[in-house]
Amino acid sequence: SHSTSRLYLIPRSGDLRKDIYSYIDENPGIRYRELIRLARTTNGVLSYHLGKLEKSGEIRIERLSNNRVTRYFVVDIPKKDSDIIGCFRSKVIRNIVYFVLKNEFCTFNEIVDHIGKAPSTIFWHIKRLREAGILDTNYGNDHFLYGITDKEMISRILLEYKESFTDRIIENYTDIVDKL
Repeated sequence: SHSTSRLYLIPRSGDLRKDIYSYIDENPGIRYRELIRLARTTNGVLSYHLGKLEKSGEIRIERLSNNRVTRYFVVDIPKKDSDIIGCFRSKVIRNIVYFVLKNEFCTFNEIVDHIGKAPSTIFWHIKRLREAGILDTNYGNDHFLYGITDKEMISRILLEYKESFTDRIIENYTDIVDKL
């Protein structure tokens, strides 16, 4: 008879729940799919451990946009920061924010030209940034101007959590490919 064995990589500490907590701590605002890849475990096992971590008060689970997006945070990250961090997990959003921070007030077309994405994509991201209270809109000279609402706070969050915004999954993937 033929049996198939699966390769499960050993968790880094030997304690899966502790590892899951570490992944959340290192990647504030991480989503479920990212966590399942990092933890290298099954759906049920991850759900079980996340439930235990939430019940023990070690993590906070935030569900956004009609429960379609779930993000995980350690409890010592302030709620106001976590709202912004969730947005900054998107590279396009970070690029928009960096551009507007650098250039003070920007028109929609300037943002589209700089980012190089479709206007509809930029519009969707700007809407998200406005809802999160990150971007402010003023009307001047026949067009809207976009600016950052609280430059000090946004700059602090970008600096404080910048390591967690890097595209680690992509970096890990390229590391794996390089080793092949």
